[in-house]
Amino acid sequence: MSELSWAGGDFQQPPRTDGGVALCGSCSKRGECRLGLTTESLAGDGRAVFELTCPDTYEGGPGVAHGGWTAEVLDEVCGHVPLLNNQMSVTGTLTIKYVKPVPIGHPMEATAWIEKIEGRKWTIAGELRLASSGATLATATGIWVARDKSAHFGAFERWLAEQS
Repeated sequence: MSELSWAGGDFQQPPRTDGGVALCGSCSKRGECRLGLTTESLAGDGRAVFELTCPDTYEGGPGVAHGGWTAEVLDEVCGHVPLLNNQMSVTGTLTIKYVKPVPIGHPMEATAWIEKIEGRKWTIAGELRLASSGATLATATGIWVARDKSAHFGAFERWLAEQS
């Protein structure tokens, strides 16, 4: 895996697993996605495609994923769409529709795509499906806001320092 690299404010891809999954700061220390994403790719039609399995550490009810895991995974896969298009972004809004219970330990597929881009706002949608049947488990829509890494995190650090 490579290190995060930001040359002169230009976006460079984050570290990735052997399966191509872009890793956040926490997961890059582990070398794997704690949410259970195992592969990630950008299809020819522009859709981001993922394979994943919900780890048992996210069990909410007997054999079922906690709804927070479902929301977190859909936030992650939708947020990877700008990453795969060489743009850092942050979640502005996220709406989840829970369709069916999400089983623990069963292979799933997630897909995310751009619905529109207006200035810095990327409207992105996604879905989580059971791999064996293609049954839809949950869907998401939201807005991701394009950001410059150094300006974004620098502003956060200054704001946080003012809070104490």
